[in-house]
Amino acid sequence: MPGRGRMGGFGMGLGGNCICPKCGATAVHQRGMPCTQQKCPKCGSIMTREM
Repeated sequence: MPGRGRMGGFGMGLGGNCICPKCGATAVHQRGMPCTQQKCPKCGSIMTREM
């Protein structure tokens, strides 16, 4: 269940994956680090949170 994130925003909750919108690679979401701050391990693009 999504909850309150940092700075009053809404977080996606624990667990889940980050996904690359360019090549489709996935990585495990790291707690405390938004997916948008992670680079894809395959192509280097910015990752997004998998819904």
